[in-house]
Amino acid sequence: MSRSRITGWPAVSLAVFAAAWGGNEFTPLLVMYRTTSDMSAVAVDLLLFTYVLGIVPALLIGGPLSDRLGRRPLMLPSPVIAAAGSLLLAFGAHSVALLAVGRVLSGIALGLAMAVGGSWIKELSDRDGATATAGARRAALSLTSGFGIGAGLAAILAQWAPWPNQLSYAVNIALAVVAFAALLRAPESRAAQDSGRTLREDLSIRSAKHPRFWVMVAPVAPWVFGACAVAYAVIPAFMTEKTSSWSIAFAGLCCVVGLAAGFGIQTLGKRFDKPGSPRIMVIALSFVVVGLALAAAAYTTLSIPLALTAAAVLGCGYGMALIAGLLEVQRIARPSELAGLTAVFYSLTYLGFASPAAMAAVTSAFPSIDYPEMFGFGIAMAVLAVVVVVIGNRTSIAGPHTVRPRETAVELESVDA
Repeated sequence: MSRSRITGWPAVSLAVFAAAWGGNEFTPLLVMYRTTSDMSAVAVDLLLFTYVLGIVPALLIGGPLSDRLGRRPLMLPSPVIAAAGSLLLAFGAHSVALLAVGRVLSGIALGLAMAVGGSWIKELSDRDGATATAGARRAALSLTSGFGIGAGLAAILAQWAPWPNQLSYAVNIALAVVAFAALLRAPESRAAQDSGRTLREDLSIRSAKHPRFWVMVAPVAPWVFGACAVAYAVIPAFMTEKTSSWSIAFAGLCCVVGLAAGFGIQTLGKRFDKPGSPRIMVIALSFVVVGLALAAAAYTTLSIPLALTAAAVLGCGYGMALIAGLLEVQRIARPSELAGLTAVFYSLTYLGFASPAAMAAVTSAFPSIDYPEMFGFGIAMAVLAVVVVVIGNRTSIAGPHTVRPRETAVELESVDA
């Protein structure tokens, strides 16, 4: 095997995998923190969302900066920051402040991995002569496998191994060290460039003004992690009554089932993708609608098989929405703004992680409103998103893909300049 095959996109993929692992290992432990600490359900769910405070700035600043300075300077810190975040989480089992700071650091590492690492993977894949969709698929699969394996192992270690508050985080620290060593040898795919623009101008993503982004990508984006949040934060919470003796492991199982389904559906995503068509978006949202309906039924029946089925279907919605958004972003983005527009997309996806905290707050403030009603509201919003992307795709504001489906991002430069 050649050196480029060993140290090319697979090295970057490992770093993305490690950051995703660090970002999601906390999720199945939510049940543990609820039952072994004095933190309220709202506070614990807010800690799930806290790492968005690290992700969004890292995405919006790191992505455009890597278009300007190159991928390596922005991506190399990611494994180091991931290790620091896990270290604070390991020592913060009973400290909201330490947990919050650790989550923010995990978010920064993940934000850099998603925006910069994803673009680096795509460019190195293109350099190796891979297919047009390979870069997006490899980036999405690196994230999903890291999310799933990290959560699954964390749940197992916290449920049955010693040092439940520390051991899973120690594993991520070791993985981050290995990923950093591999990343040191990965080739740069984008040399530093002086675009003649100020830094402020570079941080302004002109491609994000493309109408197609807002009528096709934005309505679907929050459901990427909105579906995940329901699958592996909300469902395990209301199933605790039935799974009390193994609630942490069940939370991990929901993560693994949902993300495994998402991983599998991503490999099929390119078969459903058709440039200029909303088909893949509609399929993603359809999975979300069915998954929310199943989650409502699982709440009513407290059926473990039904709960796991709901997690799997929601995972399919996550996976399809993620790959659909990345493919569309790569068509819309100017060549100099791929990481930047990817960052904007991911920032919108993480709005979905606010849903567990919002649901917990609603049930606390309004006891008459329960999960089935909130799932029903979610279904209505997903259906509305379907209407938006279908109608938007048929209008002139949807952009040139409706006329020339195989137009490239380079050609789009003249359209949205």
